[in-house]
Amino acid sequence: MVLATGNSGKLRELEELLKGRMRLIAMSELGLEAAEETGSSFEENALLKARAAAAQSGLPALSDDSGLEVDALAGAPGVYSSRYAGLEGDARANIEKLLRNLRGVPVEQRAARFRCVLALVAPNDEVPPLIAEGAWEGQIAQKAQGGRGFGYDPVFLDGQTGKRAARMSAKEKGRRSHRGAAARKLAQLLESRPALRG
Repeated sequence: MVLATGNSGKLRELEELLKGRMRLIAMSELGLEAAEETGSSFEENALLKARAAAAQSGLPALSDDSGLEVDALAGAPGVYSSRYAGLEGDARANIEKLLRNLRGVPVEQRAARFRCVLALVAPNDEVPPLIAEGAWEGQIAQKAQGGRGFGYDPVFLDGQTGKRAARMSAKEKGRRSHRGAAARKLAQLLESRPALRG
């Protein structure tokens, strides 16, 4: 099935998390156009992207919409996580803006979570879509460190271990992360919906 994202980090993670369950084709391989993310929630955006990819390709399509919610910033950056600093996908600028906006906020008030919604749709909405959500609770560090992962990983501290997401192996991150939780839920839902397996 088509993976409706241009984010190479998401593609790598989902390929690993769903290995053996489905074969993902990047939308770039098929020359598909990305849908504009006009939704007000992760679920709305995930459905928009998946439906656009399914309509263009004639194949089942999977989309991931995810982001970071910071309590001290009233849930921001939220659905604007990838373009928080204005430019789509500029992780460094997004992190710099986040840390500026949290300047002076003590560690105990830096609670945050990554949230992920996966949407799997059939072409022409032949069957109802599958929606799976996962969350990863943690805190925002005071500075960026670590070279693994992508996005906000260098400033996200796992709520249970205190370990930075950007210092976790792909396997460890898959066990702890919002995307890993959503992928496991999606796999369970697929067992009862063979028509969407492609």
